[in-house]
Amino acid sequence: MSFFNKLVVWGIPFVPKPIVGYFSKNYIAGPTLDDAVATVKDLNAKGMMATMDLLGEESMNKEEAEAAVAEYMRIIQTIDENKLDCNLSIKPTQMGLLIDKEYCFNNIRTIVAEATKHNNFVRIDMEDNTTTSNTIAMYLRLKEEFGDHVGTVIQAYLRRTSNDINGLITHKANLRFCKGIYVEDRKIAYKDMSIINENYKFNLEKLLSNNCYTGIATHDEILVWHALSLIEKFKLKPEQYEFQMLLGVDEQLRQIIVDSGHRLRVYVPYGKEWYAYSTRRLKENPKMAGYVLKSIFGLK
Repeated sequence: MSFFNKLVVWGIPFVPKPIVGYFSKNYIAGPTLDDAVATVKDLNAKGMMATMDLLGEESMNKEEAEAAVAEYMRIIQTIDENKLDCNLSIKPTQMGLLIDKEYCFNNIRTIVAEATKHNNFVRIDMEDNTTTSNTIAMYLRLKEEFGDHVGTVIQAYLRRTSNDINGLITHKANLRFCKGIYVEDRKIAYKDMSIINENYKFNLEKLLSNNCYTGIATHDEILVWHALSLIEKFKLKPEQYEFQMLLGVDEQLRQIIVDSGHRLRVYVPYGKEWYAYSTRRLKENPKMAGYVLKSIFGLK
């Protein structure tokens, strides 16, 4: 990471909200569900699927969690009414995990049950390492009841990931597989990016070779190439996997993947809680943030 990009990461808390907003417009559909619907319609027209996410996490009271549940119920209905090729992504802490585990589970179950009625799908997102075991346990409980209408996420940078995948393979789990972005202690997570990439490749092969439907979530073209080689090696059909990318990231690679005949889903977040999401993306990708800030201030 260059000195300038390190400076960007350090300075993010001091960046005025309007500048963060300028950066975030590429990553976020907008503040309303209508904004998300318009974005998904555009993606669908380009042959891409989508997953909607209501921005916000760590509900600290039941009113916040239940407001999020109600909004997701509205999302399900809206997807159905607009005939969108789109599913949902939800965060356990937004559903009340920090309040009570069983309360959180019941909130998620309510959403998954409604999605199942509409023949849709819910992805339970993975957050930091303190939520990993609970998230996997809730997913497996829901999978017993709702089958292929629910899935979760596994992160390649965690040291526990290979063992988690070994267990999830026995359940033919539906997983989004990503590198992971939360800041974790070295005891918990790999810090060397080359190791993270190797762990990604190693575990992706386990998932695909064991017929686990996998959302190959990466913008790293080296990992995309590796995934394509595995798809050919195992003679997988397009309906047995999908690629996944964030809204606003490497749109050219996104189109290349789709034009090559592969399914691809774009993560479409929306909502009023855009600031926390945007600052996290700035920290995750300081190089891109640096380009934006250079552009704003006319630097070369």
